[in-house]
Amino acid sequence: MAGTDSSRDPAAGGPAVILVEPQLGENIGTAARAMMNCGLDDLRLVRPRCRWPHSKAARAATGAAATVEKAKVFPTIEEAIADLNHVFATCPRRRDMVKPVIDHRAAAADLRAMVAAGERPGILFGPERTGLENDDVGVADALLTVPLNPDFTSLNLAQAVLVAAYEWRMAGDATPGRVLALGRAETANRQEVLDFFARLEAELDECGFLRNKEMRPTMVRNIRNIFHRAGLMAHEVRTLQGIVTGLTQRPHAERARSARSAKPAGKPARPRRGRGE
Repeated sequence: MAGTDSSRDPAAGGPAVILVEPQLGENIGTAARAMMNCGLDDLRLVRPRCRWPHSKAARAATGAAATVEKAKVFPTIEEAIADLNHVFATCPRRRDMVKPVIDHRAAAADLRAMVAAGERPGILFGPERTGLENDDVGVADALLTVPLNPDFTSLNLAQAVLVAAYEWRMAGDATPGRVLALGRAETANRQEVLDFFARLEAELDECGFLRNKEMRPTMVRNIRNIFHRAGLMAHEVRTLQGIVTGLTQRPHAERARSARSAKPAGKPARPRRGRGE
């Protein structure tokens, strides 16, 4: 999906992403792209199975090629995590070892607190086909899980990295959950909306739609609420005023009725004849 602003400096920092024995250069590249999407840039590779550096990794990373280029390669997990204070491992719950199990959303809050305190955390991701081995998981402080469909929990490497990176990003994001993209449009002021309501209700009174006096207040409120929920722009109110004008202009309406009544009637059906005629 397009949308990268190359004029801006990419956000960076956060937990290190450690890929253990990644098999394909393309997977490393797409994982780096997922990292850059969420502002992570510390990529570490432990015994990559593909020849490194790999041209396909940079191509798959698209705009995140810089993250691939500065990735560090280590012969062992212990060396890859030597400078980290906390390590999380992404894998299903292990019954054969006692470790805290935490989902990515809760872990992201912990990661934010660690980084804010000046500590360095990291997240381990296993090989694409087998995941992390028991010895790999043994170096981690806690296990990270994703509450997916229990009948199908398989993620590819880039997906797994994106889930963790996205939760990290959202844990520190202050963007409002809903933003109205106004562009050049101007929101209608209350007077414009009230003037429209007054005219619409007058026309509905005249045509008899609001003839029930007891129900009229409720009906008026319901109609107004429909338009209030729309969050009308100034030009939209003008359009609605024009619609009311088009629907209520008497000469126009009468011409339309006359045109319909002037249409020639269809050919009369032939009378049926009896057999003897």
